[in-house]
Amino acid sequence: MGWPGIVVLGLVVGCAGWWLHPLRGAARHGLALAVAAGVLGAALANEAGSATGLFYDGELLQWPLCAALALIFAGLSVALRARRP
Repeated sequence: MGWPGIVVLGLVVGCAGWWLHPLRGAARHGLALAVAAGVLGAALANEAGSATGLFYDGELLQWPLCAALALIFAGLSVALRARRP
């Protein structure tokens, strides 16, 4: 997939995670944070999978694991942003 693919995947999943989250209205200006968290989550999943030997670049397992961790990071960022007064 390479780094451009990881960044695009993180951007798309971060936007989708923000849009689908039920607390997005309470999280003021949380879109940029969710997108950054999505990119960070996808990058961390890619590096962790490569370092542990779980998958190599371009394998089928890389896409769902990177997308899942990016979605978790984006959802957590929106939820934590919504808790702020």
